[in-house]
Amino acid sequence: MLWKAGLIHCFTSALSKIGPQVTKCWPIYRPASIKRFARHWSNVPFLTVPPRRTPGKPFAHRSDLKQAKRIVVKLGSAVVTRGDECGLALGRLASIVEQVSVLQNQGREMMIVTSGAVAFGKQRLRHEILLSQSVRQALHSGQNQLKDMTVPVLEARACAAAGQSGLMALYEAMFTQYSICAAQILVTNLDFHDEQKRRNLSSTLHELLRMNIVPIINTNDAVVPPPEPNSDLQGQVISIKDNDSLAARLAVEMRADMLIVLSDVEGLFDSPPGLDDAKLIDTFYPGDQKSVTFGTKSRVGLGGMEAKVKAALWALQGGTSVVIASGTHPKVTGHVINDIVEGKKVGTFFSEVKPAGPTIEQQAEMARADGRVMASLQPDQIAASTQDSVGRLIRRTRVAKGLDLEQITVPIGVLLVIFESRPDCLPQVSALAIASGNGLLLKGGKEATYSNHILHHLTQEALSMHGVKDAVHLVSTREEVEDLCRLDKLIDLIIPRGSSQLVRDIQKASKGIPVLGHSEGICHIYVDSDANIEKAIKIARDSKCDYPAACNAMETLLVHRDLLRTPFFDQIIDMLRVEQVKIHAGPKFASYLTFSPSEVKSLRTEYGDLECCIEVVDNVQDAIEHIHKYGSSHTDAIVTESEETAEYFMQHVDSACVFWNASTRFSDGYRFGLGAEVGISTARIHARGPVGLEGLLTTKWLLRGEGQAVSDFAEQGSMSYIHENIPVPQRT
Repeated sequence: MLWKAGLIHCFTSALSKIGPQVTKCWPIYRPASIKRFARHWSNVPFLTVPPRRTPGKPFAHRSDLKQAKRIVVKLGSAVVTRGDECGLALGRLASIVEQVSVLQNQGREMMIVTSGAVAFGKQRLRHEILLSQSVRQALHSGQNQLKDMTVPVLEARACAAAGQSGLMALYEAMFTQYSICAAQILVTNLDFHDEQKRRNLSSTLHELLRMNIVPIINTNDAVVPPPEPNSDLQGQVISIKDNDSLAARLAVEMRADMLIVLSDVEGLFDSPPGLDDAKLIDTFYPGDQKSVTFGTKSRVGLGGMEAKVKAALWALQGGTSVVIASGTHPKVTGHVINDIVEGKKVGTFFSEVKPAGPTIEQQAEMARADGRVMASLQPDQIAASTQDSVGRLIRRTRVAKGLDLEQITVPIGVLLVIFESRPDCLPQVSALAIASGNGLLLKGGKEATYSNHILHHLTQEALSMHGVKDAVHLVSTREEVEDLCRLDKLIDLIIPRGSSQLVRDIQKASKGIPVLGHSEGICHIYVDSDANIEKAIKIARDSKCDYPAACNAMETLLVHRDLLRTPFFDQIIDMLRVEQVKIHAGPKFASYLTFSPSEVKSLRTEYGDLECCIEVVDNVQDAIEHIHKYGSSHTDAIVTESEETAEYFMQHVDSACVFWNASTRFSDGYRFGLGAEVGISTARIHARGPVGLEGLLTTKWLLRGEGQAVSDFAEQGSMSYIHENIPVPQRT
């Protein structure tokens, strides 16, 4: 951020030197002088049907936005200006210019429709007026009168005239940092009404784009009349009375692929954003206007969200895709434009193609609602295992006389399980979610699309008999995994089932939702000097060769130093060779050999195949240190006949599963007797190891009283705490 601060300082210093007259000229388009018309210019409907761009329809899905080549970015007044409305938000503007420059340098054709001239001019005029007043008062009344100075109300057109040159100077200074040239174009509604001026404007814009120049377009606020209501936006007519309508008109005229409208809100809400129950609309379709309640306009600017929506729908009808998003939120401003172009779930996307089924947000809400109903059903109605899980009493405490506290198990809420190509995951996870009373969203791999749909249909068919069909949903829309990981208000836990790369990607993408799982399964077997040869060979073979791709397969075999160059060690090597296991030598092991196998590239490697690393350790403490340094806290085992050594190993190895004389492949929910499992967790909070039904539950506290208040237990109060543990009755 330091470079941005320095850059802004340079811009500020440069702009402070700009006087009323700008000495440098920038490429600028101004329509020729216009004769007076009898009718008001904003009342002239210049177009009845928006032209259709040549490529055809706008993009139907967010993921298609990556294909956009010609993009119009509209910066609202609230985005460009500071909170006090007197000056520009330089840091925010610098970040937006950087994103536009990156896209421009990628070969896209970028255009900016900007506000800000009035605010910039207001800042300059206020400064000039205050300076002039202070000089006059100092000459006539003395310094004691300076505090009484007031700034008169500034006329917007005068402010625009004073601010347009400085605003363009700022844009040019910023774009120059990225070796990009910018050109200013000022327009009014008459430039679109007059056919010749329209052609001239279009020709100018096309020529600028051809020369890789970014056009900076704004309404010529120095000459436009005061705004009027947007009555002409209610049909198929649009007039240029604010920058929303200007951006929509230009996008359609220039056959832009996408229009990005940046405002001071996250997007379009179904009701005013300030209300508690307001929900952000992810995708808006023509005809949905009746379901939206619009609030007041923003603190600055001529339009409001209603004007933006009408302009967006007009542009959509003209063949341009539209996204309305926040350009002021500090967490997203630095990458909001790039995220939109990459197809991420940002703001509100306008689409003509309405999906047949519910949205992911609606699916999550239905899953939560039916999950709550499912958790309240009797065990014999839904699942016998529910009796020992949901609502189970864990602890009872008598806090005081007549004040009893209980802790019981409850479902987590809504689970999102993302799995790859194995459709057998769907019935397993669904069964666990049903038994634990959790709502469930499933996102499967495209390799098993048809199998997933059939299995999901069977699951919902079974649930429908109890009126909770929507407790389990299969996400079949085009949402990217990264977008699903952002639904922190709808999803309570994410469980990835698949490759280590999938798990890492989900852990990285999830910002506010906990992820249950492990990114790697680097499992060790330590063969101690007191190990039994037959047990060691059997356990090593099973751990590595039974299913090499499993996360609980052995990846590193640690051998006590005393076993080297013994028949014991030779038999282990012979077994691995017979099983066609490729051996990689660790650094210490390689140092003992004249001709060793290929030395391992990293001791922190999950091979997932018939490959493993062999390393030498001095003792059990050395083995534990190696496991802690290079392991993944998944599953680690020791092979020894020494109970003392085994107990030391099991107590000191900090992994989810630690075994003695047993294969690492036992690390599995089914083999543990948990039934199905949703995965194996190496996390240290909530659930660890194979996660079955218990891992999908959390707790809540129930306090039953008789009217007690905390003040009753104060120093002068009449009651005292008991904190007596009450035995928990065992369920039969």
